[in-house]
Amino acid sequence: MARIALVAAALLLSAAAMPGGQAPPERPLAVVAELDGIIHPVSAEYLTGVIDQADTSAADIVIIVLRTPGGLLESTRTIVSRMITSRAPVAILVAPSGGRAASAGFVLMMAADIAAMAPGTHIGAAHPVSGSGETMDETTSKKAAADAAAYVRSLAEARGRNVMLAAEAVLESRAFTDREALMASPPLVEFSAADIDSLLRQVDGKTIKRFDGRPTMLHTTNAEIRRIDLSNRQRFLGAIAHPQIAYMLLTLGMLGLTIELWSPGAILPGVAGGLCLLLAFFAFQILPVNTIGLLLIVFGLALLILELKIPSFGALGVGGTVSLVIGSIMLTRDAIPGVPVGLGFIVPVALAVSAITLFLGRLALRAHRQRSVTGVDGMIGARGRARNDLGPAGAGQVDVHGEIWRAQSASHIAAGQPVRITAVNGLTLIVEASGAPAREGAD
Repeated sequence: MARIALVAAALLLSAAAMPGGQAPPERPLAVVAELDGIIHPVSAEYLTGVIDQADTSAADIVIIVLRTPGGLLESTRTIVSRMITSRAPVAILVAPSGGRAASAGFVLMMAADIAAMAPGTHIGAAHPVSGSGETMDETTSKKAAADAAAYVRSLAEARGRNVMLAAEAVLESRAFTDREALMASPPLVEFSAADIDSLLRQVDGKTIKRFDGRPTMLHTTNAEIRRIDLSNRQRFLGAIAHPQIAYMLLTLGMLGLTIELWSPGAILPGVAGGLCLLLAFFAFQILPVNTIGLLLIVFGLALLILELKIPSFGALGVGGTVSLVIGSIMLTRDAIPGVPVGLGFIVPVALAVSAITLFLGRLALRAHRQRSVTGVDGMIGARGRARNDLGPAGAGQVDVHGEIWRAQSASHIAAGQPVRITAVNGLTLIVEASGAPAREGAD
C-alpha cells in the first residue's frame, strides 16, 4: 500500500509541474484547412485565421489542402508571412488527384515547411500579371517577373528546394507534375501523399528545418485531425469575388437601374440593381479590374439607351453591343491566371443585356407616348351620347364612361346623338357632334 501511495504521489507531482497543472495531451493535434479557389483577400483572411487558431490550440502541425488556379500576389505575400511566423510547421498538400497549385499557389508551396502532392496533380506556371488587369509593357513585365522570381528563389532556398526550377516556374511559366517535382534534384516537394492520413504517416518522426533554421521533429502518430472550414461570411464573399460572378453582378446592376430609370416607381428593379452594383463594386475592390474595360461597358449601355431616342437605323445599337462585348473582355482579362471570363460567357451575357435593354426601352417609350386615360387628359377625345338637346342657348347632359356629365356645345346637338369631348371646364364638358357611331368610353 505504501508503494502504491508513493507512485500516486509522484504522478500528482509530475502533473502539477505541467503548466496550469494539467496532464500532457495524449494525442498530437493536426489542424487542417482546405482552400479550393482563387487566392485573394478573403482566402488570406481564412488561412491566416486558421494558423492563428492552430497557434492558440498548440497544434503540432498545420495542413493546408490546396487547389487553386492562382490569385493575387499581395494576398499570397500575406499568407506566406503568416506561414513563416507560425508556431507549428505548415504543410501544403495539393490534392486530390487532378488538382493543381498554379501561379500564386506555387509560391505558397515554396513557402511551406512541408510540400506534398497527390499523384496526378501539378504545380507551377507562376508568371506574374498586372495587378490592375491591364496589359504590361515589356519593361514593366520583365521587372515584375524578376521581382517575383527573386521572391520565389528566396523561399525555395530557405526551404532547401530546387531554386533553379522554382525560378523557371516564374520566368518561363514552367509547370511540373508530381513525379517531376518529387524526382528533381534537389526536389520541389518532399512527399507524395494521396490524402491527409498518408501525409501524417510519412512525416511522423521526420526532422524539418523551419524558415529561421531551427530543426523541428514532427510527431504525428495517431494525430487528432481538427478541420477548420470557411465561415458562411467568407464563403459568401469568396463566391462574389469570382470574376464571372462579379461581371454578372455588374451587368445585372446596370440593367436593373436602367429599367428603373425607364419606369420610375417600379422600385424592385432599382433596389435589385443597386444591390447588385454594390456587390460588384466590392468584388472589384478584391479583383484586379481594367478601368478602360469598365468604361467601355458603361459607354456601350449609354449607346443602347441613345438608340431608343435617336433614329440611327441600328448604328447606335450595334455600337453599344460591340462596346459591351469588348469592355467585358477587357474587364478582368488575365487579371487572375487560369480564371478568365471566357467569350462563351461574355458574348451571350452582353447580347442578352443589349436585347433586354432595347426591348424594355421600346416598351417604356411606347407607354410614355400613349395619351393619359385618367383625369382631364383622359376625358379629351372620349365619346358619349347626348341625353337631351344641347346648343349655344343652354347646357344639357351627356353619358360618358357610364357617368352623367353636364355638357355644353357651340352647335345644336339633338338628344341621343353621339358626341365627342373637346375640352373640360371645371365639371362641365365641352362637346361637339360626332358622326361616328357612339361607343361609350371608346376613342
